[in-house]
Amino acid sequence: MTTVTSPIAGRAIGLAAVPDPVFSGAMVGPGTAVDPVREPGEAVSPVDGVIVSLHPHAFVVVDAEGHGVLTHLGIDTVQLNGEGFELLVNKGDTVTRGQAVIRWNPVAVEEAGKSPVCPIVALEATADSLGSVREDGDVKAGDELFSWQ
Repeated sequence: MTTVTSPIAGRAIGLAAVPDPVFSGAMVGPGTAVDPVREPGEAVSPVDGVIVSLHPHAFVVVDAEGHGVLTHLGIDTVQLNGEGFELLVNKGDTVTRGQAVIRWNPVAVEEAGKSPVCPIVALEATADSLGSVREDGDVKAGDELFSWQ
C-alpha cells in the first residue's frame, strides 16, 4: 500500500472543489486537492520514488510499487511559463517523501490571475483503490492525504 502525503501546507478541499473540470471530474485520476497557505514555499514529494515527469508547475513521482502521483501547483499555471517556479530536482532523480521538489509562491500565482489550488492525483488509479481520502481540514506538508492499494 502506498501512503500519499501532502506536498504543501494548506487546507484539504477535495478534487470536486478544484476550479478545473479535468481535475474536478477526476478525469486525470482520483485524489484530493489542497488550497495552499498564501506564502512562498516548497512543494515536497508526496511519496518516495523517482521523478518521471517534471515541469515548473507540476511533477509526477512513481514509487516502488509503480504508483504515479501527480502534484499540480495551481490551475492553468502552465500559462505562466515557469515564472515564479524554481525546480529543485531533475527528471530521473530519486526523491524521498518530504524532499523539496519545486519552490513556488501561491501569492504570485493568484496575482497572475490563476488559482493556486493544488490537485494531488493518483494516476491510472480507480476511486475504489484509494482509502480514507482527506477532503477537508488543515494539512501540513507530510500529513497523509490518502492511501492507495
